[in-house]
Amino acid sequence: MGAGALALGVVGLVTLVGAALMHHSVLYVPEPDAAANAQIDALRAGGGAADAALIEAMVAEPQAVWFTAASPADVEQAVGSTLRRAGRSVAVLVAYNIPGRDCGGQSAGGARSPAEYAAWIDGFAAGVGDGHAIVILEPDAIGLLPSDCGSGFPFTDADRYAELNHAAGVLGSLPNARVYLDATHSAWLGVGEVASRLVRAGVGDADGFFLNVSNYQFSANLVQYGTWISKCLAMGGVANCPDQSWNGGPAPAMIAELLGEGTGVALSPYGEWSDTSTNPELNTSGLNLRYAGVSGATHFVIDTSRNGRGPWTTATPYPDRQDWCNPPRRGLGLRPTLDTRVSLLDAYLWVKIPGESDGTCTRGGPAGSADPEWGVVEPAAGEWFPEQALELARLAKPPLVP
Repeated sequence: MGAGALALGVVGLVTLVGAALMHHSVLYVPEPDAAANAQIDALRAGGGAADAALIEAMVAEPQAVWFTAASPADVEQAVGSTLRRAGRSVAVLVAYNIPGRDCGGQSAGGARSPAEYAAWIDGFAAGVGDGHAIVILEPDAIGLLPSDCGSGFPFTDADRYAELNHAAGVLGSLPNARVYLDATHSAWLGVGEVASRLVRAGVGDADGFFLNVSNYQFSANLVQYGTWISKCLAMGGVANCPDQSWNGGPAPAMIAELLGEGTGVALSPYGEWSDTSTNPELNTSGLNLRYAGVSGATHFVIDTSRNGRGPWTTATPYPDRQDWCNPPRRGLGLRPTLDTRVSLLDAYLWVKIPGESDGTCTRGGPAGSADPEWGVVEPAAGEWFPEQALELARLAKPPLVP
């Protein structure tokens, strides 16, 4: 599919689905984890009424519902039940069952074959039916292709792309669903690389892509990164699109850069990017100049569930920092909303459930050892981590208002 056809297809889908959701503009708030309720009760019983109110406020925000296994019939029933509970609100549904997910890491699992996955997706889609939903299709599926997982991994990139194309086609044809594919985040893949992967994964059959699921990158950086990806897709999804690995220098220096005398640097994730920053590692004016005149059409959404304080950095020389895994001193980010005031950005969402663990992090220590940052052996991925839940709520930016 050419760049023009891709852009036209996505614009058409967004227009039609946006109209269908016009009267369904409230995001769904699912029932909180039972362990969250237990933490609230324990805090209140122990004299921590203020902290209990913070956790209550956190779980009262719209959040995603994850579907990670089950038979096609069971996932159809579970998805359908979720949408019935949502009523006229818009449910955010995460399809997370692709073969070889997470490279067999903390969130290992998934369907056992492409055929099994296709049947599961068909069941998922049947559960959505004509319901109103936002579908987050397979976190990390594009960022962690089988070829990124090391030698001997028992799946192929060709299978992965075929699986995603089938899923995007089936889910993208639903009348009232908006479907988004994985596009990693602003400190992971370069713009051109992720755009080319999106094209091969069938983004033309979806409504766009999602960013930052289960991660911590600044929203300001993600808005710029998503806009560059959209513009790169409009240019054909070419691998050599300008990206965050070299910004070309501030805009006045771009003239010199065009003459081969640029002074650009890589953008740093440890601060908010802007066209006016005086820090060369945060200045995006030159990079945006390189995209001047290109109009993006592919829309995106951003997970802001834990990015209020940005990514974690530490001077401690851990063998493996695992900065993605339950990093300390983080906070909730922007509240979920469909009203972003950014033309290409359809929503800020809480896709990762704040308070649920990323896994048992050891920072390179022996398996099963305590995380030296938290001083405890953390719960398995997806289980409630009360210490982190409370810290996220206390350090929310903007602050939670119980």
